[in-house]
Amino acid sequence: MTLWFVFALMTVAAIFAVLWPLGRNGRDQNQGSEVVVYKDQLAEIERDLAAGLVARPEAEAARVEISRRLLAAAGSEAALMQAPSLKWRRAAAVLALVGLPLVAAAIYVPLGSPALRDFPLAQRDRGSGSGMAQSLENLVAQVQQHLEKNPTDGRGWNVLAPVLERLGRFDEAVRAYRNSITYNGESAERRSDLGEAIAAAAGGVVTAEAKTEFERAHALNADDPKANYFLGLVAEQDGRKDDAANIWRALLAKAPSDAPWRPLVQSSLARVGGGSSMPALSDETIAASKDMNDGDRNAMIRSMVERLATRLKQNGDDVDGWLRLVRAYLVMGDRDKARGASTDARQAVANDSERLRQLNQGLKTLGLDG
Repeated sequence: MTLWFVFALMTVAAIFAVLWPLGRNGRDQNQGSEVVVYKDQLAEIERDLAAGLVARPEAEAARVEISRRLLAAAGSEAALMQAPSLKWRRAAAVLALVGLPLVAAAIYVPLGSPALRDFPLAQRDRGSGSGMAQSLENLVAQVQQHLEKNPTDGRGWNVLAPVLERLGRFDEAVRAYRNSITYNGESAERRSDLGEAIAAAAGGVVTAEAKTEFERAHALNADDPKANYFLGLVAEQDGRKDDAANIWRALLAKAPSDAPWRPLVQSSLARVGGGSSMPALSDETIAASKDMNDGDRNAMIRSMVERLATRLKQNGDDVDGWLRLVRAYLVMGDRDKARGASTDARQAVANDSERLRQLNQGLKTLGLDG
């Protein structure tokens, strides 16, 4: 308490030191100015001339010189005196005194968190990854304490839920997602996030409870990618591989080319057979191939696969393309070429950790994780 009192006194002293000059009148400053000095010198010359101490020509010459300096000094001080009046200076002082605290409060209110306690320096670990994880756990604990006192803080639940899920605390994440929906309202994203947390808590199995959440998300937004992906998993779990393939194929058809989850959906589609024995052919090509005999159709497919392989050698950043190529070789029964393509793919994206992660995940799904 004493420390805060000292800080308050220091703040008042600093404000007083800055604002005091603004409230003073500037009249007393003129008394020591050059103009006053030159006027005194002119008066002194007149006294010396009257007393006969200097000759008139010398007095006249001195008077001219001092008058010239007096005019120059008076012009300079006139320019300096164009400062704001006392009224405006005092208004500026009041504005600064009142405005600065208001501006500080306006910035702190939306950004500050007065309800959260300080994070002690002794608990901060800037070293190893385990130290970072411990720090994250400590921050989560603080947020949870805040939410115990403020359980209706929807934004807090919205932030806490994905962090708990990332830490593997799935049951707590499920509760946090439910509270987020309660206090933030319905949305397809929140429902699908809740379903994912429920499935993660069940060891990756999409339970009936999780399925209900994905169906609710799909009802809110039929194009929600997470809901559609997991509904495809539900179909696969139930043995309806064709339905799963149709769901994932439709999802890929609407997905942006740079969607980060495309490789995962593509590999899942490959896992259930994709509903076709032909590797990633367009609708027009499929229609044309129906009139071909088996030999011509296989030759066409191999030709397309070779063109895809050539394109990937020139531009190897296409993870989705590499997975299509590997699957095509597997469909054609050429496992050695599939392994060779997977090796080339890893070398092509070795400098991009995210693409490499997506590639390895897709290859693992295809049975080529070695």
